[in-house]
Amino acid sequence: MSTTVSTKPVRLVGLVAIIAGVALIVAGAATWFMVRGQLIDENITVAEDAAMFGGERVDGPLDAYFQADIINHHALDASGGKTYAELDKEDPVRATMMNASFLRSSLFTSVIAFGVAAFAAGMGLLFLLVGWALRLVAPVGTVITGAKDAASLQNA
Repeated sequence: MSTTVSTKPVRLVGLVAIIAGVALIVAGAATWFMVRGQLIDENITVAEDAAMFGGERVDGPLDAYFQADIINHHALDASGGKTYAELDKEDPVRATMMNASFLRSSLFTSVIAFGVAAFAAGMGLLFLLVGWALRLVAPVGTVITGAKDAASLQNA
């Protein structure tokens, strides 16, 4: 028994993967630059005593991380090593710790957003390559014939 299989579905899946890949790359890049723009608009400068990027403007994931880290060090110095939850409710340093926690959380959120944007763009590139490969292995108008059954078609 001879079986005929069209490559049109494979080419269609390849095209869908390419379109999805382009969309993911565009979305990832747009997110990256939107978050970067928001950080630049805040005019945050990494503290001079940070482990890295001291004195530089916060505009990316690494300098946002190191600014959040140094904020934590400064806050712990101000509180004698105690966290917000460990301070007495009447302690005036508690407000400083709360603000430091808020600032750190905001900066860490931008670090996560950069990571998600990079992941989306990377997955987009992968989808693009898979789609391209699928379209290469299934040229237009190709029909696979001669297989005796589905099992032999899969083993071909």
